[in-house]
Amino acid sequence: MLTPPICLTKVSYMDPDAVARVRRFNRAVTVEVGALDTSFLGRGRPLGAARVLNSIGRGITDVARLRESLGLDSGLASRLLRGLEEEGLVETVAHPDDARRRVARLTRAGQREFRAYEKLSDDQAGAMLAQHPDPQKLLAAMDVIACALQRARTVIEETDATSEPARACLRAYYRELDQRFASGFDVALSRDPDAADMVRPRGTFLLAWSDGLPVGCVGLKGDGGAVAEVKRLWVAPAARGLGLARRLMAAIEDIARQLGIGVLRLDTNSALSEAVALYRTSGWTEIPRFNDDPYPDVFFEKRLPAAGRAFNKS
Repeated sequence: MLTPPICLTKVSYMDPDAVARVRRFNRAVTVEVGALDTSFLGRGRPLGAARVLNSIGRGITDVARLRESLGLDSGLASRLLRGLEEEGLVETVAHPDDARRRVARLTRAGQREFRAYEKLSDDQAGAMLAQHPDPQKLLAAMDVIACALQRARTVIEETDATSEPARACLRAYYRELDQRFASGFDVALSRDPDAADMVRPRGTFLLAWSDGLPVGCVGLKGDGGAVAEVKRLWVAPAARGLGLARRLMAAIEDIARQLGIGVLRLDTNSALSEAVALYRTSGWTEIPRFNDDPYPDVFFEKRLPAAGRAFNKS
């Protein structure tokens, strides 16, 4: 298939050394993960079929969503599913609520195969980390790459602010504040929002997910009135620079409009220069202090138009 001219134009302006390094990386990953093997991890089927089996085992059972998550066209997805069905590992049935949709699920044999792949994949990952003198540095690099490659498939979903993924994001957020604030940060001294104030119809809490990993969050704290606060906007370092903070803010504003909230407020600290710049360039107006929290020193407000488009999770 020919590459579109616009892509050729872009490549022609790229540093040849950079292109060569990307291609070297691609080759290394292809060999290391066994993408060229006809028997991925020694289980008798190639990587494509194994990935489909793994995705179903992880709960992606709607066939349309399965295709989308793996970037498969309908023909290839059908062939891979048919092969797994012929092996007795997968069965495909009509969706219980919509006969036009198909749902794939693992048989007992498929569940055993899924567990076998999980064990082998975990062992492979452990061996890869064990070979590196600084596993944390390697993991950080992997996170950056995965977030960049998964950028278009990063989803934003409403969740319980007390759930473990939400708490993990908030802990990371608090650790970063403690490092960046000259006086440190103690959440016990902050006006930490009550989780009950971040539940519809008062507010909400959003998580951004990159292939099962939470990489960002933001909360909407309300009291049922027309004014609410945006709280705890955070994006994982590996996912920064990809526009995720703007997506989270746009999603929270959409939900605020749905809830009939007309005015949003937020506070931040001038040490968080990226956050301050984001708010100043996305329609927020600086206002006087509106609370007695000891940590913020910059305060913003945004007036919202009436509810319009619905919140889009994708």
